[in-house]
Amino acid sequence: MTGCDGYIGSRLAPRLLSEGHDVVGIDAGFYRSGWLYEPGTAHPKVRSLDVRELRPADLMGFDAVVHLAELSNDPLGQLDPDLTERVNHRGSVGLAKLARDAGVSRFVYASSCSVYGAGTGDWKDETSPTDPRTAYAHCKVAVERDVRQLMDERFAPVFLRNATAYGPSPRMRFDIVLNNLAGLAWTRREIALSSDGSPWRPLVHVEDIASAVVQVLKADRQAVAGETFNVGSDEQNFQVREIAHAVSEAFPGCRLTVGPSNGDDRSYRVRFEKITRHLPEFRCAWTIERGAAELRSLFERIGLTSEQFLGRHHTRLLQLRHLLETGQVGPDLFWTAAHSA
Repeated sequence: MTGCDGYIGSRLAPRLLSEGHDVVGIDAGFYRSGWLYEPGTAHPKVRSLDVRELRPADLMGFDAVVHLAELSNDPLGQLDPDLTERVNHRGSVGLAKLARDAGVSRFVYASSCSVYGAGTGDWKDETSPTDPRTAYAHCKVAVERDVRQLMDERFAPVFLRNATAYGPSPRMRFDIVLNNLAGLAWTRREIALSSDGSPWRPLVHVEDIASAVVQVLKADRQAVAGETFNVGSDEQNFQVREIAHAVSEAFPGCRLTVGPSNGDDRSYRVRFEKITRHLPEFRCAWTIERGAAELRSLFERIGLTSEQFLGRHHTRLLQLRHLLETGQVGPDLFWTAAHSA
């Protein structure tokens, strides 16, 4: 599993171990300093490698590759779109080719509902045209296209278009909407939306993403080979102000205000019927109300501070900028001698 030490990976890896899988992790280690809490779960052996450094021998003997490791959101992708292309698109396609050549039979790719782009609140499913608006989303579309072409009778790629994730992880992210609002509610006792919060967004708990991966690995080949699945549930399409309200309700004493309409047209709702049809055992177990309460309980237990919430360790763009500015990684995002020293 690539990205084993990331936000999703830190929740998925223990889950796969508990399901009886033998797991080996690959992670470049950009975000290892962002360890928010000790989960008390087993974690697999992790090799400190960039995906671009892997060779066919590294993948020999594995039945599946779960690929999470990319530059992980729209703002980070826009930092250097050409670099995002090299890492996210070419790096991911290169990994899929290595996996196929090494005899790996199943390749699970973490895509994103961001491929649907802008809309006016209309419903999107896996047959809807994609309309990527950022380098990150463009790369997701390109990887899906190019890796699908590699499919043959031995190599079965599967594409999981995850809704926007939420929920705690040892390597927490506070740069995604519900987690960010929960952090604001805890540290400031106030959520002040700068817009009217009318755009629609689909959400999914990080543990439900892990469940989808588990089911894809279990499924018969004919159910998943070459298929694209939106990961989430129809019930968890929300306007941003609804997300904010659910979070404020979970944090007693939190004040919620909304602003004027800002003309944001990035609004879409997503249908998730296909994944439950192909994978009947998959169902989302979490709701945003339960997820917000889970975050509040975590913040209480660990005593989350404003410094932790606002610091670079749990915001991907800030952490990567820090590594670049301090010379720990070069412009190509490979670790430098300054890091090893």
